[in-house]
Amino acid sequence: MDRKWWTLVAVSVGTFMLLLDITIVNVALPNIQHSLKASFSDLQWVVDAYALSLASLLLTAGSLADLFGRRLLFAIGLIVFSAGSLLCGLANSSLFLIASRAGQGIGGAIMFATALALLAQAFQGRERGTAFGVWGAVTGLAVAVGPVLGGIITTEINWRWIFLVNVPIGVVAVIVTLARVEESKESRARRPDWAGFALFTLALVALVYGLIRASEKSWGDTGVVACFVAAAVLLGAFLLAERHGRHPMFDLGLFRVPTFAGGLLAAFTMAASIFALLLYIVLYLQNDLGYSALATGLRLLFLSGASLLTATAAGRLSASMPVKWLIGPGLALIGVGTLLMAGLHASTPWTHLIPGLILAGLGVGMVNPPLASTAVGVVPPAEAGMASGINSTFRQVGVAAGIAALGSLFATKVRSDVVAGLKPLPGIGPHAAAVATALVQGNSAMSAARGAPPAVLAQIGQVARASFTSGLNEILIIGGVLVLASSVLCFFLIRSQDFTHGSAQAGARAAAAA
Repeated sequence: MDRKWWTLVAVSVGTFMLLLDITIVNVALPNIQHSLKASFSDLQWVVDAYALSLASLLLTAGSLADLFGRRLLFAIGLIVFSAGSLLCGLANSSLFLIASRAGQGIGGAIMFATALALLAQAFQGRERGTAFGVWGAVTGLAVAVGPVLGGIITTEINWRWIFLVNVPIGVVAVIVTLARVEESKESRARRPDWAGFALFTLALVALVYGLIRASEKSWGDTGVVACFVAAAVLLGAFLLAERHGRHPMFDLGLFRVPTFAGGLLAAFTMAASIFALLLYIVLYLQNDLGYSALATGLRLLFLSGASLLTATAAGRLSASMPVKWLIGPGLALIGVGTLLMAGLHASTPWTHLIPGLILAGLGVGMVNPPLASTAVGVVPPAEAGMASGINSTFRQVGVAAGIAALGSLFATKVRSDVVAGLKPLPGIGPHAAAVATALVQGNSAMSAARGAPPAVLAQIGQVARASFTSGLNEILIIGGVLVLASSVLCFFLIRSQDFTHGSAQAGARAAAAA
């Protein structure tokens, strides 16, 4: 087989692994929580550690690949990702798992930053479109099968194998990459923006840490306020470094292009709403309704299946119609679907979620493919890598910030509802705050009420379930309103006149591939 097709195999396998690990982990989180005795904030960090490291390193990894060789960096990414997966599978504490997930994210960032560049180098003309089409199908498949595959592995084997299965696959991919993929570099590659990377990473970590800490303490806690202040200062320093640096990782001038800004807004809000909310929907299905990981994954097929259904059509349509007519309505569908999932009660069956999951999935499928063109279609070809990287970075920042912010709002709501519901109960009122804290931290509310009469324990269970659904309703509404507002703004921001002729064609190809 020709080397270029081996390149497609290696890139597709690597991309499948890293995207699968974004979706596959969600359904395993309740099992991880019970196995490692993890708190609610630990679960947030399990997802956010991956998203943060992926977001912060993506653009820097692209610069390193241009400088030292894309094949070399891709192989390093595979090794780091596989090693991180091995450590995740062997984790004996939540802290160890979180650190290992960050390692996975570092490897994932390197792989993601070099994947399309390797394909573009290996394929030309009509074959390039075929290669991008295969790669796009692989990404769609990873997103679609992730929840079900994660459910099967977690239910039938053990949650550790959702990570361990990556190791042999990664080893094979490394061998293929080093033996069959041709090396490529950029003769005029820019030096990495280390100052920008450090400031951006520290700002994100401070922001997310503050948001997650707020769920444990309060929004007025000194540590929370200090984190937010530090995040603002670091972000300001980052903007100054990008404006005056010789090799900035973010070209701030791109943000003055309305279509580019609209694409970033769409990427961020979609990730911060429906993708961030998946964590809490999974917790609801498993911890509140008692479904297994496999049963949960099958129910999430209403979302991923609907997304796969419209993604192919949206990819083709984006080459022949203004992408605002896909992104704006697609975001609106996500918003309406998210709002439809709200209105839950303690006795509501899971089928209440079906219409909302389907609508949100259809919207995701409409938005995802054309987002590529809002990034690369408005810049010269020489800046396409940076533009695409910024768009991908905003997606991951949206996931991390969305999970942290919505989680803090969720915890605050649950805590207040539990305290209000338990205070009138005889003998448990003085312990209401302890029960609420135990529930929010992922522990059993019953353990904090040990010694209470059986009738009171039954009432505590009812209050706990009602409070959980109340908290979920609140963040579903917030997420829905957020993405609906974004749909309106994106409709006006994304303009056909911003697209350059050559880049528009490249953007259409990228959209069709996605």
